[in-house]
Amino acid sequence: MPATPVLFVSDHVAGSVQVLTVPDGAVVGRLTGRHLSEHAGFLALPGGRTACVDDRRGELLVLNPYAGELVERAVPVAVPAEHLACDPSGRRLAVTTGLGGNGAPWSDLLTVVDLATGEAARVRTRVGEPGVTVLGDDEPLVVLRHREPGALAVHRFADLLAAPPGCPPVTPHAILPLPDDGHGDAQVPGSQQVFAATGEGVHRARRRGDALAAEAVVPWGSPARGWYLRLDTRRQALWSTLRGGDPDPLRWPEWSNQAWHHDLRTGRTRLTDLGPGLVFRLALARRHTAFSRIHPDGDELVLLGADGVVRRSPLPAMDGAPRRGGTPWEGVQRRAVAASPGSDWVAVTRGGHGEVHLVDAESGQEAARPRLGTPLHHGGHLALRVPDDGADGDPVGR
Repeated sequence: MPATPVLFVSDHVAGSVQVLTVPDGAVVGRLTGRHLSEHAGFLALPGGRTACVDDRRGELLVLNPYAGELVERAVPVAVPAEHLACDPSGRRLAVTTGLGGNGAPWSDLLTVVDLATGEAARVRTRVGEPGVTVLGDDEPLVVLRHREPGALAVHRFADLLAAPPGCPPVTPHAILPLPDDGHGDAQVPGSQQVFAATGEGVHRARRRGDALAAEAVVPWGSPARGWYLRLDTRRQALWSTLRGGDPDPLRWPEWSNQAWHHDLRTGRTRLTDLGPGLVFRLALARRHTAFSRIHPDGDELVLLGADGVVRRSPLPAMDGAPRRGGTPWEGVQRRAVAASPGSDWVAVTRGGHGEVHLVDAESGQEAARPRLGTPLHHGGHLALRVPDDGADGDPVGR
């Protein structure tokens, strides 16, 4: 009998993590006093496990919902966590620090962890909001994506792990220039390719020994740009959401949104209109890609099928949702969305209401709407896992 899909639901404001079975919504695990980094997100590990960072306690958590104890491992790391990634085996992890609750980036600490040995080390890199990928199972490289000035900075994982105490500064082994506005990271484990989203398009580089060799930039094919990249482990493709229009946050109801799909095997790019408003992160189900769209005229879950067919399911309004004349970021409620490439279920939150909509992507129908007992302020954060669903083929936290 196949394992039941499980949904991790984090209320990072209230400080709780709950694990629900899908689609019945039964709570089978709960952590309290855990304020997870919404920005670093959840990182899929082999065997249905998931990694995340507790920003208040300063711990990397490895969660296993299919074991007797939910917390399999807790390792001290530097916070506030900005991005989280691992090597393709899921053994070696890296956590960058950045903004947190501050008005400007202030921490330059990077933590690397070897889950097999329990070793961990902290070093100083460069203040900013760096993205991170970990390339290769044998002698892996930690690649930091910096901004202003933009660069892909390459470090040997073994060198970082061997750093002495005291958080010493480290110098990159190699540097590849990048535009200053990079935001969004992905890697393809088999080819040891790394990707970074910029205003120009998606910059590509491939590992060459202990350095990176630049490859041709993939254009967006639109006047808009993507701020988020995700590897599709089902069909070897990259996904993003392109945001266009006046960048003024007060004009957010007029922003355009397109689903950007780039097939890595054929090199073809497909754009699909999602509608105006706020669309950001996406989720990959077995045969659909899911987006939540927020707009003053009504929110919806958008399901884009592999055949290109778009299905739109209305979502009930949120009290405290972004409104015309305000920004979509400060003091408002939002939505999180999650799916697993091994399942047809999609989950989307109703921020401020503590509700999660569980939707069958094949029909677009809602099957359940569990209430969590916490508000899920800012929409919370989600991850949907099934053992051996292939989600760990994307070794970047989401």
